[in-house]
Formats: sequence, C-alpha cells, structure tokens
Amino acid sequence: MKEKINKLFFNIFNENDNIKTFFSPGRVNLIGEHTDYNGGNVFPCALSFGTYGAIKLREDKKVRMFSSNFEDLGIIEFELDNIKYDKSHDWVNYPKGVIDVMKKHGHDINKGFDAVIYGNIPNGAGLSSSASLELLIAVMMNTLFNFKIDRVTLVKYSQEAENKFVGVNCGIMDQFAIGMGKDDKAILLDCNTLEYTYCPVELKEEVLVIANTNKRRGLADSKYNERRKECETALEELKENLNINSLGELTIEEFEANKYLIKDEIRRKRAKHAVYENQRTLQAKKALGDGDLKTFGELMNMSHISLRDDYEVTGLELDTLVEEAWKHNGTIGSRMTGAGFGGCTVSLVKKDNVEDFIAKVGQGYLNKIGYEASFYIGNIGNGTREL
Repeated sequence: MKEKINKLFFNIFNENDNIKTFFSPGRVNLIGEHTDYNGGNVFPCALSFGTYGAIKLREDKKVRMFSSNFEDLGIIEFELDNIKYDKSHDWVNYPKGVIDVMKKHGHDINKGFDAVIYGNIPNGAGLSSSASLELLIAVMMNTLFNFKIDRVTLVKYSQEAENKFVGVNCGIMDQFAIGMGKDDKAILLDCNTLEYTYCPVELKEEVLVIANTNKRRGLADSKYNERRKECETALEELKENLNINSLGELTIEEFEANKYLIKDEIRRKRAKHAVYENQRTLQAKKALGDGDLKTFGELMNMSHISLRDDYEVTGLELDTLVEEAWKHNGTIGSRMTGAGFGGCTVSLVKKDNVEDFIAKVGQGYLNKIGYEASFYIGNIGNGTREL
C-alpha cells in the first residue's frame, strides 16, 4: 500500500523525493452505544483498514490536496494564512480544521505541503472516515514539524476541529480509538474523564465481520438529539432522590430501585438502556480478559436488543442484518454499531464459517431489503502512524 500511495503522489504532483507516508485506521465500537453522552464507557478498537496519506513539505505557504476517493474534485488548494471553511472544498475542510486548531494552540505550521489521500473505509458507513482523516493530518503535522505533541492532545485537537471548524458535535470516542488503538486490543474509555484501559481481544479462531447496510443514515442526527434530550430529562427526574451527575454513575440495582421517579415510560426505557449498556461494557471487559468469547457474544446480542427495544435506534435494515447473523451457526455475537438507523453491524464469527456467513446473511438481507449489504473482515490494529 505504501508503494501504491507513493505512485499516486508521483502521478498527481510529479515528485518522488522526500515523501513521507502515513496510515490512520477506521474504528468500530464493540459495545457501549449511546453511553458516551450519558456519562458512561465505550469499548472501541482501531481497525486494519483506514486512510493512507503521502505528503511532502513545500517552501511556500500553499497547501495542495488530492484524494483518489473524490477524484472528480481534483486538486484542492488553500493558503496557510487564509484558512476558512469552504463548502466547495468538501473533504478538505477536515484537514483545514485540524491545521487551524493546531495553529490556534500555538503550533507554528509555517510551510505548506502537497498531499494525496486514499481511504478504504466506506463513506457514510459510520466507521469514522472523518476522524481517521483528522488524526492522519494531526500526526503528519506533528511528525513533519517535530512538535512532540502527545497523542491524547492530538486526539483532542482532532475532535475540536470537527466540533468547531466543521461544525459536527461529535464525542471523542472516534478520534480516541483511532489515535490510541493497539494491535489485538480494545479500549475501555470513560468519555467523561478520558481514563482508559486496554483489554486484550484474543481472536484465534474468530474474526470481526463488519456489515454495511448501505443505507444512508438520514434519521440519525434528529433522533440522536431527541434521545439525548430524553436522557437528560430522565436524569433530572432521578436527581430528586439521587446525588448523581450522569446516568452512567448508576448501577443496575440503583436504577431499578429509583426508576419510578422517571414520569414517562419512554424516558424510563431510554435511561434503562444507558444504565444497562454501560454495565455491559464493564462485563464485556471482564469476559474478554477471561478469554470468554461466548459471554462477550451474548453481551453483544443483549446490546442490540436494548438498542432495538429500549433506545429504538436500529431500524429494519440493521435489525435484518443482526437477525440473519443470529440465525447462522458461525455467529458468536452480533449487534449494530454507531449511531443507528443505518450504517453498520459488527459480528464476531468463527473463522471457518466466514464465507458461508457472508453468503447467507447477505442473501437474507437482499431478500428482505431489496438491495445488497457490503461485508468487511476487520482485524484489530494499531492507531495512526508513519509507515
């Protein structure tokens, strides 16, 4: 892949000296969905596919960028002294945002560069192609200008770029998993404190299969805000009796003893998901630590059921993929991953059964939905790095 990206650089910019190449992974959340803004934990890992970049510094302050994923947009240019959000610059607004944030934090990016980008994360699948690109640029700048910025700070800069420059109110999980990922390890991350622990995921006879519904997630943003508000209201109602700042602080027993305080049945279901799902992340860490994949798979299944019935963020496409996966004897566990209403599922599948799994789940999905799903084998890999 390094040769491929360098060849692309030569084809676009006609240069092949002093080029540096980098890789930034995608990510998948194994369990812990819609817990981050409820004061709970998430349990993501970095993937073996992602975003590749080749870069060469210039002597002026011009930046020229090209992506083979958006060939029709051609080379997009901007000046370091005039960084503004520009809708016509499309994907380049993410790199611009990272550079803008780094400059505002006092890091002197005083030379422009030429860069080519190639990503093999499917766009719109909810596997964080935007965060992958942000960390790619942050690590490139940190390396080329020898800033020696620690990795967690680069993660925060990347989130800040998406929040403030691009205007997407994302949490920090995506950037954290991509920047901090390690081979064969998931990360239990407390999104409030950024305390984290690595947990070994020893897959010897199993693999992660990610299935993309290929449905654009039109509902996700509006429903996300609605769910967030429902949880905030439930939290205020619980505070009448409980001294808590987030739903993630509650044990299952505490929630069950006090759920009567939540006046509305719908809000009670939303809060139940947030509390139970947070506890599942802790149970999942223990199960993986014990090498107990059977229990881990059962927790994945329970997570999906909760997202379907209590949080109501799945939808026909995601439910169909998961239900078809559950029918297959090679499946250890399967659930939706990401915001919901489209995007992807993640399944833990026995290696020997993968081809049959993809064929049968794919056919079942096509029969019911009327168009095809896409499947990807994901190994758990390292975070953003120079190649």
